[in-house]
Amino acid sequence: MNRIRRLCCLVVCSTVGIMAPAHGSGTATAQAVLPVFDAHLHYNWEPVPYLPLEQVLALFREHKVTGILATSRPNDGTRALYEARSKDLWVVPFIRPYRVRPDIQTWMSDPRTEELIATEFKRGYYRGIGEFHLTGRAAEAPQVKKTVEFAVKHDLYLHAHADDEALEILFRHSPQARIIWAHTGFSTEPAKVEAYLQRYPELWCELSYRYGITEGGKLTAEWRRLFEKYPERFLIGSDTWVNERWDSYGSIMATYRGWLAQLPAEVAEKIAFRNAKRLFGQ
Repeated sequence: MNRIRRLCCLVVCSTVGIMAPAHGSGTATAQAVLPVFDAHLHYNWEPVPYLPLEQVLALFREHKVTGILATSRPNDGTRALYEARSKDLWVVPFIRPYRVRPDIQTWMSDPRTEELIATEFKRGYYRGIGEFHLTGRAAEAPQVKKTVEFAVKHDLYLHAHADDEALEILFRHSPQARIIWAHTGFSTEPAKVEAYLQRYPELWCELSYRYGITEGGKLTAEWRRLFEKYPERFLIGSDTWVNERWDSYGSIMATYRGWLAQLPAEVAEKIAFRNAKRLFGQ
């Protein structure tokens, strides 16, 4: 079954996932597979028994994923990925403030969160904190404010799975916060996304699970305009939060390459991998 799935993914990638500048047009067309930086990847404990690290690395190679933003529950998975980095795989590790899944609901009020973040940070290689979940006024919790202040003090990014209200509160905690907005609000209207991009220069939008970017595989006019107007402000990711997302990894990457191919090559490359290089300094 895995062999069949891999073959199917290769067929899809060869049809919709091929990217290179068109001669004289500046638009992406079929010549070379576009490298991808996966800006929302979890290697949680659940997939480990059936998807060992060697297979994860092989999956990245198969689908030309050349870099990842690693954030896992617990942080053991992130550390394993970071230790496995190579010249072919750039790993940007983030501290996740969760030990177990129920921490999603309680981390913002749990005094152990502060200790977890501080202990992991001492390892010396983390570039951010998250992914963490926040809804509405839960972002006002003192522990959240401490987390934002810690990130600003130590020049870390925040990877926030947040609704619109929580996002605004995070920036109220510190206008200097640098936030990668997981899922770009899921369904926040494009006009409001643009308003946030204008209002918060230290905001980047990550597009996993993002609703409404395409219709029937074709970029909508609203999202095409946003991508072309703000090409430096978007990232893409797989969000492998459950095992099924790992099973679909090839098709997720192929879907991204499908709509990236509809953008000018320079814009597509920024969203696919160049923005990550600029942000994280490779």
